[in-house]
Amino acid sequence: MATPLPLVFSAPKRGMPPAHFADLSDEQRIEALSELGLPKFRLNQIARHYYGRLEADPMTMTDLPEDARAKVKEALFPTLMEPLRVVEADDENTQKTLWKLHDGTLLESVLMRYPDRATLCISSQAGCGMACPFCATGQGGLDRNLSIGEIVDQVRNAAATMHAEGGRLSNIVFMGMGEPLANYKRVVSAVRQITQPSPDGFGISQRSVTVSTVGLAPAIRKLADEDMSVTLAVSLHTPDDELRDELVPVNNRWSVAEVLDAARYYADKSGRRVSIEYALIRDINDQGWRADMLGEKLHKALGSRVHVNLIPLNPTPGSKWDASPRERQDEFVRRVIAQGVPCTVRDTKGQEIAAACGQLAAEEK
Repeated sequence: MATPLPLVFSAPKRGMPPAHFADLSDEQRIEALSELGLPKFRLNQIARHYYGRLEADPMTMTDLPEDARAKVKEALFPTLMEPLRVVEADDENTQKTLWKLHDGTLLESVLMRYPDRATLCISSQAGCGMACPFCATGQGGLDRNLSIGEIVDQVRNAAATMHAEGGRLSNIVFMGMGEPLANYKRVVSAVRQITQPSPDGFGISQRSVTVSTVGLAPAIRKLADEDMSVTLAVSLHTPDDELRDELVPVNNRWSVAEVLDAARYYADKSGRRVSIEYALIRDINDQGWRADMLGEKLHKALGSRVHVNLIPLNPTPGSKWDASPRERQDEFVRRVIAQGVPCTVRDTKGQEIAAACGQLAAEEK
């Protein structure tokens, strides 16, 4: 058994971006406008542009005084990210963007268009400190936490893209780079801005937002106490502690039992079904007995309030980890369902464009 890699919960000291409109409370926004000589009512106008019209350039906000637009832009709308590469797949329905942040840090987001919805997979950290050995982001380590503005503006950019196409961004999944609950306060603030109606947010339903975690049990309980109705997704990947200590090193702090207990608390508080993410890896965690154990433990801990998302591993170049063959995947699904737990295989979009989180950034580096 490999020695678990060290966990990093706090970001190395790299430059956080200058304060953005999305980073500030209403009181801070009003104060900033006052310093620019602008009255309080301008806040509502600016918010309607940013959240309602998806505009981030005050130079286009024609209801602001012409001589104030440049000042507002400099004070409240610094450039947070610029696209470095955009790659497409699935007949251009999947679009992955590699962003360069103000300090040169790299960030990824993936926009996935389906017939009935458009889902954006966003990042909460640049890199990740959870050190899961089969994950491209985990292999690269943690650069830093993202600011609220850097998280929120990923959503605004994608929403603007969908609006220009005559569509609407409907779903957000925090399944990109980073561990969302290790950047807790900023992620919760971003979720509230994503889900508040305009002019306070983008108006996406909380039930259409998924927050993923490798299993930071205390933070799961804290999230439950926020009284939100977002979906919790737990990246479990194996039901036994011995293997999970290797695959998900945070398991050395919070065992499978502790994680599932926290997930049950979340289900009790939110009334929502918990999603269990399980990357199926050939000859590592795809055995039939593990499927039986997974189904049994989940049924005991969560009853009917759980669903397993089986994810065919998207291998990273040069990695020893590989996807399970189709027949073993099908057998795994059958055996989990036999334990009374719903289990489906996730539609894997964008494999030919390295859409697994962290792959594009790793290539760029």
